[in-house]
Amino acid sequence: MPALSYGTPDVSSDDPGLFGPGSVSWRVHADPVIGVGGLRAILLQTMLPGPMVAASTASDYRRDPWGRLARTAEYIGAITYGTTAEAEHAAGMVRRLHARLGLDDPAWLLWVHAGFVDSLLDCYRRSGAPMTAEQADAYVAEQVTAAQLVGLDPADVFDDVASLQEYLRTVTPTLVATPEAVDFVRFALVPPMPAKVRWLTPAAPGWATLVGTAFALLPARVRGALAQGLAQAGVPIVGGLFAPAGRLVAAGPLIDVQATMTLRAMRLSLARVPAGVREGPHLKAARTRLGLAEGVL
Repeated sequence: MPALSYGTPDVSSDDPGLFGPGSVSWRVHADPVIGVGGLRAILLQTMLPGPMVAASTASDYRRDPWGRLARTAEYIGAITYGTTAEAEHAAGMVRRLHARLGLDDPAWLLWVHAGFVDSLLDCYRRSGAPMTAEQADAYVAEQVTAAQLVGLDPADVFDDVASLQEYLRTVTPTLVATPEAVDFVRFALVPPMPAKVRWLTPAAPGWATLVGTAFALLPARVRGALAQGLAQAGVPIVGGLFAPAGRLVAAGPLIDVQATMTLRAMRLSLARVPAGVREGPHLKAARTRLGLAEGVL
């Protein structure tokens, strides 16, 4: 899959972009646990057979897993915090790539969108971040714009939490842990790292904690089906939330509670990192061009 580059973020325009600093999207996408939500979204998205099988032949995740994740994060940053021109430019590149690779089926795009919105919203709320029911509905409604950017008809996209959950209830019975999905998740558990990074830094156990938490945050039925596929492929399933060497838990009465507690602890820990360190380049650029103080959304 060709690499995408969206260019240097604009720091001079006064354009607030498609959402703006008063939006719920700005706040959710800047939260410290956004990365865990993104990983949950990817794991959830693998479970729809059509797009997973098609994407597995086109994706470069094995050759360049870290670059693939970075480009996804860059795209989210560009459409959320970039100017209108930057958002439309980034979305245009993605639409053309999807068309070229045969990944532009509206049903597939809607599923990917649902996985993203549901995962980020679920992680944000379970992390302990303050959010009212009205704000949750507003976030889902705002993200219709993101769906439109990738080529979906807004009339076909859920615009509140209730309609999102109804869509997920409809699709969930069709989800399957295909060999392609299992292979992707098994790879994601222990992705390649330089030997010095793997053995001399906390990167490997840190990554394992992120992926394990994202897995545990999945809906129970999806988590169980995916875990069963992983077990059949030889990935050990154990009784804890996550253990070293790529072991995941499939079920258990305390898994959802453990996952939520872990996520809250992560948020508290990451919140101590200065905003200037953890915020992405597009948010930093938006602060500069709009004259916003650090930490203000």
